[in-house]
Amino acid sequence: MVFDYIDGAAGNESGAARNRAALDSCTLEPRILRNVAARQLDIDLFGQTATRPFGIAPMGMCNLSAPGADLMLARLAAQYRVPHGVSTVASTPLEKIIDVAEGHAWFQLYFSGDGAGTFKLVERARAAGYQTLVLTVDVPEVGRRPRELRHGFKMPFSIGPRQFIDFALHPRWSLTQLAAGKPQMANFEMPGYSFDRTESRARADWDTLARLRDMWPGNLVVKGVLNVDDALALKAAGVDAIQISSHGARQLQSAPAPFTRLPQIRDAVGPDMPLFYDSGLRSGEDVLKALDAGADFVFFGRALQFAMAAGGEAGLHQLWDVFTEELSSAMAQTGRASLGRAG
Repeated sequence: MVFDYIDGAAGNESGAARNRAALDSCTLEPRILRNVAARQLDIDLFGQTATRPFGIAPMGMCNLSAPGADLMLARLAAQYRVPHGVSTVASTPLEKIIDVAEGHAWFQLYFSGDGAGTFKLVERARAAGYQTLVLTVDVPEVGRRPRELRHGFKMPFSIGPRQFIDFALHPRWSLTQLAAGKPQMANFEMPGYSFDRTESRARADWDTLARLRDMWPGNLVVKGVLNVDDALALKAAGVDAIQISSHGARQLQSAPAPFTRLPQIRDAVGPDMPLFYDSGLRSGEDVLKALDAGADFVFFGRALQFAMAAGGEAGLHQLWDVFTEELSSAMAQTGRASLGRAG
């Protein structure tokens, strides 16, 4: 059940395959006889230096992959000074995560219901010291994900015979989770605010964005953008960055491959508008492809959860090192000592 929740996508999952095909078809041009012995992976991000051009995408219920996963990611963010996207539906309170991340955390926001609870969360994030707010706009309704439906996956968990058998057949996961305690929707533990994963998020509109812009003094990022006209409107509305994403292909089976939209949106908004990218990244070479296509920074998601599920915190760091080595090697092969383009 948990694997299918993390790995699954909308419909028949053709959207994920389409984006992966777009990434695979993109090539990197080898260049020779350039001194690339010393390679710099640092990058400027909202006036601070991140030691990698990739960070941690906001992912809900990470503690299902491994107990304490939220804080594993927070410690990784602190070590490498990269942003940890803290989901509205994280299993750990947003205050705890930013503390462990030593400030290297961005709060991801869903607008739900009439927005009353949503704006309370914004105030909590501000009080906790978050400097960057990421409004996710591509989930007006939760996408239909057949692999979740087949298992009866929903939050909070409702355990029937099928789920009991599933857990019994995976004793290592089940016993570890039992010892750690049931994962909670920690950010919803506020008076008069309860978690409902199926609650409509469809009321968010441009007035909602304007209200957030007025009340949020820090960086405002809008995540889940695939349309050029929407990107131009966001730029005009004064957001600080646009994140191109298909929500990991989890929302709309027929959506365009986000990797193909990245250069189109870059051309439309110009060279100075910060653009971030997530969806479908699996390697350090993918990072370089996205940067070449117009992104200023990228985020990994699912792959990090798989690493923690397989190897805990050590597995997470091992995969992070693999991404780093792959990116550094690709930079050398393409004649780059820094993250400027080889030319």
